[in-house]
Amino acid sequence: MLTGGCQVASHIALTPSARRLMMDIGAVWDDDIARHRDVVLNVYGEILRKSSNTGVSVTRDIPYGAHPRQVLDCFVPDDASNSPVMFFLHGGSFVGGCKRVTDEVYDNVLYWAARQGFVGINVEYRLAPESVWPGGADDFALALEWMQTNVSRYGGNPASVFAMGHSAGGTHLGTYAFDPAAAYFGRGLKGLVLLSPRMRADALPENPFAGSVRSYFGADDALYDARSPATHVGISMLPLMIAISEFENPLLDVYGLELAYRVASARRKAPRFIRLAGHNHISMIAHFNTCEDDLGQEIVAFTRYLM
Repeated sequence: MLTGGCQVASHIALTPSARRLMMDIGAVWDDDIARHRDVVLNVYGEILRKSSNTGVSVTRDIPYGAHPRQVLDCFVPDDASNSPVMFFLHGGSFVGGCKRVTDEVYDNVLYWAARQGFVGINVEYRLAPESVWPGGADDFALALEWMQTNVSRYGGNPASVFAMGHSAGGTHLGTYAFDPAAAYFGRGLKGLVLLSPRMRADALPENPFAGSVRSYFGADDALYDARSPATHVGISMLPLMIAISEFENPLLDVYGLELAYRVASARRKAPRFIRLAGHNHISMIAHFNTCEDDLGQEIVAFTRYLM
């Protein structure tokens, strides 16, 4: 939930007025997702600009493939030595987005990861319609290959690797982990964190991003079930954490719940599942590296016993 206390002296909490604004936006989130997204980024941007990121070095735009978008940023804590690795894949509805949507977001996620002791890797990937299903998973597989060869030079342990994806980024990781057609089966990963992921391809009237789904998954709706990560979760035992926000883009909360149910049914044990009260689809990511750390500490707890 949105809290006012701070666990990190160099980081800042939302003001009471900003907290009220987030709740007001949440109540009407679906009315204008693009405008509300910009408001959230501005509110958290002011906070993140005042947060200290000392003790972390960043190397940007390292190529992991031949395409101009196949680049990544590496965030390294000063004391990194055989440290676990955390990948992050951003969202953008398959046709947009980038690893730095603002000067603060998504850097904030990887600064947070570095402060927890991870070597953080922020991955850029190709977009639809140039890259179509399963292109996002293919790009992540390339980035993982780069990591296995190179991350030890940055103080990372290639045998202790986690991945976290938001929205469409979560879809790509879900394809990598679960889809037998992609045939990666989550190899190289210790665990997976999916934040507000689109686990079902759909072009339903209630989905404001139906056109983007078609651009990536194709125009044939009959293929969508087979290309949806939620369909295939039963084949995998990869440790999984799922989080949704209280105020989600249409259907993403439903698909997150479906994913958790399918995993629990297949494994006979529920995965770690969080519904982040007071947050929306964008603040779920924008709040990393501020004083709000409930989700962050759940992620730390999830990864700790897998290292």
